Amino acid sequence: MTTSVEIEDLLRELAPRVLGLLVRRYGQFETCEDAVQEALLAASLQWPEEGGPRNPQAWLTTVATRRVIDQMRGEQARRDREAAVAARTPSDDHLVPGPEEELPHGGDDTLTLLFLCCHPALTPASQVALTLRAVGGLTTAQIARAFLVPEATMAPRISRAKKQIRTAGASFAMPPEGERAERLRVVLHVLYLIFNEGYAASSGPDLHRHELTGEAIRLARTVRRLLPDDGEVAGLLALMLLTDARRPARTTADGTLIPLAEQDRALWVAASIEEGAALVAGAMARSPLGPYQLQAAIAAVHVQAAKPEDTDWRQIAVLYKILERVAPNPMVTLNRSVAVAMTAGPEAGLDLLRTLEGDDRMAGHHRLHAVRAHLLEMAGNHAAARECYLLAARRTASLPEQRYLHARAARLPVA
Repeated sequence: MTTSVEIEDLLRELAPRVLGLLVRRYGQFETCEDAVQEALLAASLQWPEEGGPRNPQAWLTTVATRRVIDQMRGEQARRDREAAVAARTPSDDHLVPGPEEELPHGGDDTLTLLFLCCHPALTPASQVALTLRAVGGLTTAQIARAFLVPEATMAPRISRAKKQIRTAGASFAMPPEGERAERLRVVLHVLYLIFNEGYAASSGPDLHRHELTGEAIRLARTVRRLLPDDGEVAGLLALMLLTDARRPARTTADGTLIPLAEQDRALWVAASIEEGAALVAGAMARSPLGPYQLQAAIAAVHVQAAKPEDTDWRQIAVLYKILERVAPNPMVTLNRSVAVAMTAGPEAGLDLLRTLEGDDRMAGHHRLHAVRAHLLEMAGNHAAARECYLLAARRTASLPEQRYLHARAARLPVA
């Protein structure tokens, strides 16, 4: 018997395919997306009780198509467009495949759908929400819970995003060749944001939100399947796998954060490490070097060290320096300062940190103060380190990080 978890996984896999097919056929993203959500809800209620159909994708397409037609009929009746619809589509039978029919469109529109959800007319927050809803198959309530906001807040955000897509005149088609690389960069960045929010939640009582990391990895696998030769796609998937492999060792039973150097490495997921390391090695061997590949390479060096003292910090420092050149970013410099401190001493790391003090993007960011505290502790300046740990704790909305930073401050000796 199929379990509810298996049904949920199947629905998330099928959702973008069905939505892509409907949008390609009818061209009304907002109407089609609402219809697919209704079909997913119907399936989640009906299939566990009655059993799934022989062709689940055709079943979902049939139900969603009927919802679209009903909506179109209502609009057309109000706008006196029945004649135009009749001329375009002679009968419902022509539009709606039976539940057990094979679908006429054999391709996978998921990548096209991702490009649409990550349209440049949308803000990053809207791109993330719409991607999770339309491509991930998550309900509005699930997305709202993941980002710790009320459903009443998330629903208008998603609705506005769909309207912006329509207003922008976006068509359901792959971007022109000249725009494709940049649009793919945005898609990968959205998946990266989803993963990061899941792996290190920016606020709330939990450090990790598995529904987001799991969905980001699943979507990255989908893009990898559709673009198997793209090195940055492989790099992003590798980065996610190598990072998520450490998840079982990141917290204690009560949710207390455990830093990388103190984690029980026997708890790390070996299969994810092996897959991620192979992915990044293959990508770097055959593709132009990109930021996701470099980040994945750094993650691989960390997880392939049997003990913390075996970590090749010199290699990590070199990789960060290359990454800083390829994709300049204050967070890269922040992370490089730790590697520099581990190879050239804490004062060298602190010198590098000082270059970020005038960067508005880091103003008020708790990680700048947390890293400074760590390096000051390494240098033996315990009073200044304690002050920075407490400042970092005040600047983060993550309760596990707050507890960890307070604990670090409390364990420092008092002069």
